[in-house]
Amino acid sequence: MCLAVPGRILSMSGDDPLARLGRVDFGGIVKEINLAFAPQARVGDHVLAHVGFAIAVIDEVEAARVFEHLRENGEIESEERDPP
Repeated sequence: MCLAVPGRILSMSGDDPLARLGRVDFGGIVKEINLAFAPQARVGDHVLAHVGFAIAVIDEVEAARVFEHLRENGEIESEERDPP
């Protein structure tokens, strides 16, 4: 099974459309990913990422629904969890 994870673009770099990168926040984990497959993406947008590439721009409501589904299935920890 393939999984695409939603994240919010914090910043972008690069002028070459094939090498444009974005720092993306995935629920508290920030990673740099390639934005070549989502040329319309802008800072503040939510994207679906798979293997280091943004594959689609999605709206904030859809991103929240995916994160909630992942929390319900135990794939990610809830933000309300008490610290150890």
